Amino acid sequence: MVKKKQSRGKFSVVKAVKANARERVGQPKPARAIEDAPSKERRKQKHKPTLGGLLGTE
Repeated sequence: MVKKKQSRGKFSVVKAVKANARERVGQPKPARAIEDAPSKERRKQKHKPTLGGLLGTE
């Protein structure tokens, strides 16, 4: 029995144009950089400090 010749996929203009652009310009940057979990120092305070808290820290 002779193996059937595998047919090539359908030509896609979009994929060809994107591949050509990648060769010329290079890979695009990722959409969003992966950031670490927000730490307490970088978070904004939810409440303003009270007068008693400000006077008590001195």
